[in-house]
Amino acid sequence: QVQLVESGGRLVQAGGSLRLSCAASGRTVSSYAMGWFRQAPGKEREFVAVISRSGGLINYADSVKGRFTISRDNAKNTVYLQMNSLKPEDTAVYYCAADSNPWGRLVEYEYAYWGQGTQVTVSS
Repeated sequence: QVQLVESGGRLVQAGGSLRLSCAASGRTVSSYAMGWFRQAPGKEREFVAVISRSGGLINYADSVKGRFTISRDNAKNTVYLQMNSLKPEDTAVYYCAADSNPWGRLVEYEYAYWGQGTQVTVSS
């Protein structure tokens, strides 16, 4: 079992950048594909990005493609989400999650382990 803790969320102006971190404890993050999801107020949680266990396969939601970058540092047991050119519509609680499938999947119900989330607010 793995425990996940997100950090790095804060208030930022539109056009700015943030880097979110997801630190794992318990089982090592290298045992999982890792995903980022987000939930805006009044909306369902949605997929943002996923990185495979090896790091060789990455997918992004169309809404963040070209602006966000997911990466992992297995030595530090941490996964990152670099977010550039932020827009007000990126405002949400961002969650990281661990998937036992080595390739990583795009739907939240496939993920067994979740962090508590970190708030990102983008002002216009």
